[in-house]
Amino acid sequence: MLVKELQERSRKCHEFVKSSFLAEKIECKELQEALKHYFSYWNDFTHPGLFSVAYEAAGGEPDEALQPQAAIAMMAAGFDIHDDMIDKSAEKHDHQTVFGKFGPDVALLLGNAFAIKGLTLLGQSILNLPHGKATEILDIIKTCLFEVGNAHAIELGLKSDAETSTERYLQVIHMKAASIEADMQIGAILGKGTTKEIKALKECGRTLGLLTQLREEFIDIFEVEELRHRLRNEYPPIPLLYLMQDAKSKETIVKTLTKKKMGNGDLDKLVDMVFKAESVRELRKRMKELVDGSIQSTLKLRKSESKHMLQELAASMLEDL
Repeated sequence: MLVKELQERSRKCHEFVKSSFLAEKIECKELQEALKHYFSYWNDFTHPGLFSVAYEAAGGEPDEALQPQAAIAMMAAGFDIHDDMIDKSAEKHDHQTVFGKFGPDVALLLGNAFAIKGLTLLGQSILNLPHGKATEILDIIKTCLFEVGNAHAIELGLKSDAETSTERYLQVIHMKAASIEADMQIGAILGKGTTKEIKALKECGRTLGLLTQLREEFIDIFEVEELRHRLRNEYPPIPLLYLMQDAKSKETIVKTLTKKKMGNGDLDKLVDMVFKAESVRELRKRMKELVDGSIQSTLKLRKSESKHMLQELAASMLEDL
């Protein structure tokens, strides 16, 4: 239900982004094909959806903010394409990525196009705001991009360091959550929220961004190919990293994941090990504290459907975990 709501809030934004890009004069045929390919599987409703929720929670009417919402979606798409290059992700969820199908050069150019068009559209969207507000939004974007960029740079070093602590990985995930924080803070400012509401939605955004990523870390344990890809090109999901602090458990995990053919029984055994581990139970306890903190932040908001939705969304982060 929550996913459908975020998707619906992103529908007009997606249509706007697609029509806007397809109207651009792109002379390179391969780049045209790469754009069409990306749109064939692009389904980011998290960034534009949460921007819309924050905008409404601050008192705005979501349909009035289509341009800045589209700008947020474009920038997120650009960084998504670049992330696939960094992680060497040729496939995701049964489809080839732009990087996997067209290579790094085309992926770099297309990612740049999304980021540049998104930044330009955001600038156009805030031209008529009071100077202080426009500057504040641009500062938020800059701070967010630097924090997320720093997170990826640190992550590159972690991939080759087998002795890195789990807390260091969690720090990287916390830094990456800056993107959702920025989405919601900008939404709150453009929705003309009070100082208290903007602060609450900023805090809620950081926490939801962190919870979303931690949830994805758990989900990756259930996908064999994603697990193998992460072992080859990134780092194991956080719950596995906690478990691998124990030498015996690490040996079992590595042996299981390096099998030529890994069956359902092997995966079930791995999942069972993860959810029985005391360290993983502690991680889930920390996630529960984050859920409570996120809900606490929303209590400062005026009564609305958006407020209730944010509370439900936070609570849903622990479902089936």
